[in-house]
This record gives sequence, C-alpha cells and structure tokens, in this order.
Amino acid sequence: MQLSDFDFDLPQSHIATRPARPRSSARLLVAQGEKVTDAHVFDLPDWLRPGDRLVLNDTRVIPARLVGTRARQGAQGLTEARINVTLLEPQADGTWSALIKPLKKVAEGEVIRFSEALSAVMEGRADGQGRLRFNLEGEDFDAALAEAGAMPLPPYIEALRPADEQDREDYQTVWAERKGAVAAPTASLHFDAPLLAALEQRGVQFTKVTLHVGAGTFLPVKVDDVTTHKMHAEWGEVSEAAAAEIAETKARGGRVIPVGTTALRLIETAARDTGAIRPWQGDTDIFIYPGFTFNVTDALITNFHLPRSTLMMLVAALMGRERILRVYDHAIREGYRFFSYGDASLLIPQS
Repeated sequence: MQLSDFDFDLPQSHIATRPARPRSSARLLVAQGEKVTDAHVFDLPDWLRPGDRLVLNDTRVIPARLVGTRARQGAQGLTEARINVTLLEPQADGTWSALIKPLKKVAEGEVIRFSEALSAVMEGRADGQGRLRFNLEGEDFDAALAEAGAMPLPPYIEALRPADEQDREDYQTVWAERKGAVAAPTASLHFDAPLLAALEQRGVQFTKVTLHVGAGTFLPVKVDDVTTHKMHAEWGEVSEAAAAEIAETKARGGRVIPVGTTALRLIETAARDTGAIRPWQGDTDIFIYPGFTFNVTDALITNFHLPRSTLMMLVAALMGRERILRVYDHAIREGYRFFSYGDASLLIPQS
C-alpha cells in the first residue's frame, strides 16, 4: 500500500478559508454505496433515521498560537528576536510542550514574553519541540492566554491568511466543553442550534466523547509504505455513560455515526481489544487505513481531506479506496470546498 495510492489533484481554489454562514448551510455530499447525492448540511435529518446515534467530540480548542519576544544581553548590547509558539499539550510537571520557531533562537533558561501578563521560561527541548513553563497557572493562565493567543488555524489556511477574532467563534464547535485541543474537530463545525433541534425532533440521539486533537493531525506522511507510518498520540476518553449509550444503539440495530474522524478514531480505539465498545481513557495512536475492521462505526460525517493524508486513508478504509477517489472526483468537479472550513460529506458504506 503506497502513499501515492491516496493522491489526487486538488486546485487551490477549492480550499476554504472561511466557513459557510450559517454553519448548517454548507454543502453536504452524501455517498451511500455507489450513489452520490448533492445536498446541504441542514438536510441531514432527511438522511438519518430515528434511533441513529451521532457521536460528538466535545473537546474545546484553546488559543494556542502565541507570538512573543526573546530579549538577550550580549556583546552587541540588547537584542530581541520574534518567537512564534504553538502550544501542544500540558505535561505532568506543569510545563507545556510547544512548537517554537525559530527554536534555535531560544536558549534554556531564557524568557519569552507574550504580553504584559504572560511569559514563559524555556526549560528544555527534545524531538524538535520546546518545553515551556509559564508564569501563571489555572484561571489566571487561561485568561492571559485568551487575551494573548490566537486560534491555531491549520497550516493550509494560515498560508492564505492569518487568524483573526472571527476565528475564535468559527473554529469552535457549539458544544465545545473540555478545553485541550489545538485543532478543531472540523466536521462538528457545521452544526448549529437549529440543526441540532431538527435532528432531535427526527429522533436522532447524541453521545459526547472527548479527543483532544493535537497539531500532529496536520503532520504529513513521509513514508512510501503507509503501513510503516507512525501516528501521533492524542488523549481521549469514552465515559461509562457514553459507552453504554453506544452499546445500546448497536444492540437494537441502530446506526452509530461519529461526527468527524476524531470521534471515529476514539470509539474504534475503545473497541479495539474486545470488538465491542467499552469505557476507555488514555492516549490513542490508532492508525486506520484500508484493511481495518470497524467494530462500532456504521457511517461517518466528515469534511474533505488532504491528498496523501492519514485522514484520506481513514475514509478509504471505510468506503474503499477506489470508491472514495470517485467520490472526491465528484466533489472537485462540483466545486465542493475542502478542508477545515470546507463542506461536509456523509459516508455510508455498503453493508
């Protein structure tokens, strides 16, 4: 299985830099078996059945992108350097792992100042990342980060425009609760209050799980043999209540439909050992590519993904590689918008 098996040509004009408004007005491509239908996200109640269960990722994106300065006194006097930081995840010792650019401009023990209130000391580095200890903790840290930080838009959007205040709302789901993600579960961005009400009236049920999406989700695959690719790890939790709700749906023959690849990866992780959903908590590095056996997922709501990406491999595993490439060819021909702020698809594999 080669990386080139998951490649396709995507015009840059198809990359969305802003979401549809209202959220549920985005287009929806429905691929059911061999049939493809063009619809809109607000049409979802027409495609779902009473008793279907949508699995929602309730992670909350933090404003993880920071710009600061490092000051250094040397032979040439006081010099400053602009430092770009993307927070990755908190560590057990109270520090944060972070992507720091340029990493070589910051020495251990030096201070990076992000605002009058927020600064951090560089405590170490490993594997191309830095380890930062901030001057604030708890609610004080959250407040200072909210003021100084920006939403961590994906690289393919930031290459076209910088993050702004509108992204604080746009790049957050309406049900976001548990802070910790540095990337949004983007299929969930299409849902708004009217759509949730319409789905509930239809008899669709909801279960929340948590997967804190990491920046590693944007890392490219660098090996030709995709089976040798090593996935990044992300922390997630399927509670006892969530596992019970999903198991009940499976037992009565209802469909379990994760909203987004993050929710899918988590529930399949929670079922990996036994083949049945169970409560689970920890770091998952599950890698789903063609040949994978889905134990829980019956269909998937997801955006359109990067060529040669692990997410493209995931949807190929669900629908079949040749089938998903035909679906994507249709999406490109019909002008669907791609990636995080783009349109959505409802993928229903042949039973």
